[in-house]
Amino acid sequence: MFFVCATLIVLAFSTLYSFTNTLRRLDLVESERDQWQRPLDVLRALDLHEGNTVVDLGSGSGYFALKLSAVAGARGQVLAVDVRKMSLFFLWTRSLLRDQRNIHVVVGEEDNPGLPTGTVDAVLICNAYHEFSNPGLMLNHTFRSLKPGGHLVVVDRAPHSVQAEHTHDVALTIVVSELRDKGFEIVSHDGHFIDRPGGDLWWLVIGRKP
Repeated sequence: MFFVCATLIVLAFSTLYSFTNTLRRLDLVESERDQWQRPLDVLRALDLHEGNTVVDLGSGSGYFALKLSAVAGARGQVLAVDVRKMSLFFLWTRSLLRDQRNIHVVVGEEDNPGLPTGTVDAVLICNAYHEFSNPGLMLNHTFRSLKPGGHLVVVDRAPHSVQAEHTHDVALTIVVSELRDKGFEIVSHDGHFIDRPGGDLWWLVIGRKP
């Protein structure tokens, strides 16, 4: 019995250590990401105000969701959507530790983010659009979720060349065309939003629901 209890205690401490170490690594990685991702410019593009409802679609462990929380304020809310439950668990934990109670995690489906209809002020899709197996269907759900005048901001990696086909990037021209096809007005776009020497080229596009 003693050895069973001792083993369980060791496993518990090992799990706790691994969990806290992951949280620490997330903070370090995101601190480095702050240096090149231009998060403040992304937040400005969403045109948010205190009390707004904003969606972080493809939130992961919460890089942007945690930043959006402060902008939305206590009267607003952040809907953090992802299909990866473990990533959402880490986000939920981080928001709890930081007392950011306006963040609500949503377990989405591959072709359905599970968003409420007509109640969202802005949607952010950062580094996730290229993951969509059916972008048109996801844009339909996004369009329906937005209030008239609501903004959609998409940020993603550009292909290394016109001919290249990578699984972790998508061309700006394709996304602009798909947004227009689904009823979005294109407010602006920047094909060189992030252009680091030796790094990936990222673009940004701002759409608006009429």
